[in-house]
Amino acid sequence: MRDFDYKKSLGQNFLIDNNIIKKISESFVVNSDDLIIEIGPGSGALTKELIKKGCNVICFEIDTRLKDKLSLIESNNLNIVYEDFLKVDLKEWTKGYKRLFFVGNLPYYITTAIINKIVSESNPYEIVIMIQKEVAERFMASPNSRNYGSLSVFLQYNFDITKVCNVSKNCFNPIPKVDSIVLKLTKNKKEQANNENQFYKLIKDAFSQKRKNLRNNLKCYDLDKINSILNTFNKDLSKRAEQITVSEFVKISNELN
Repeated sequence: MRDFDYKKSLGQNFLIDNNIIKKISESFVVNSDDLIIEIGPGSGALTKELIKKGCNVICFEIDTRLKDKLSLIESNNLNIVYEDFLKVDLKEWTKGYKRLFFVGNLPYYITTAIINKIVSESNPYEIVIMIQKEVAERFMASPNSRNYGSLSVFLQYNFDITKVCNVSKNCFNPIPKVDSIVLKLTKNKKEQANNENQFYKLIKDAFSQKRKNLRNNLKCYDLDKINSILNTFNKDLSKRAEQITVSEFVKISNELN
């Protein structure tokens, strides 16, 4: 947009590539009784595609300076709310909908906070997000890789993660310093932890000091029991957290009950 003072503090890099916009919109299928929540619509380029999908669309935009631009998008199934997404009551806004779809171009510095809010305050069916390439690689990382960490385990426990497309930094205005990736996170039906709070604490503790092994990071747990469980995977407490799969973390957590 011309004559717009983009705020770096808000991570404002607006997507201007129509091909990428269409790829995002076409990456998920909704029914008329579903709800799409767009986080940070910016100038509304993606919003215009989302409203064509036929279900209700709610956009949360923190920057009220965009009202004039976004008010030009007229649709009976669109509701634009000028509030900070991290502060809204998601449970109230999502009441009565069968499936929830979250879409957005997320600033690096609040990506994890937004994902945590979505998971803790709602039951998302799918999340389609554009994030910095290096963050996306952490989301998708496999065990025994440098990028595999507690965030990888947390997300892969909750979702099946697929790459929609790569996005060049030249697809934005203003142009950011790095390239991005669009990911689709679909709620999975894999093996579940009996106590999710305990499971989340376990993975956080296991990765607390990434260069140390499980024996050091899990000192406050029943190490004999954990070692016995690890032995069933042909592993032991000398392994680091990055060598443990999501499924193995689930089994360890369940056996600790």
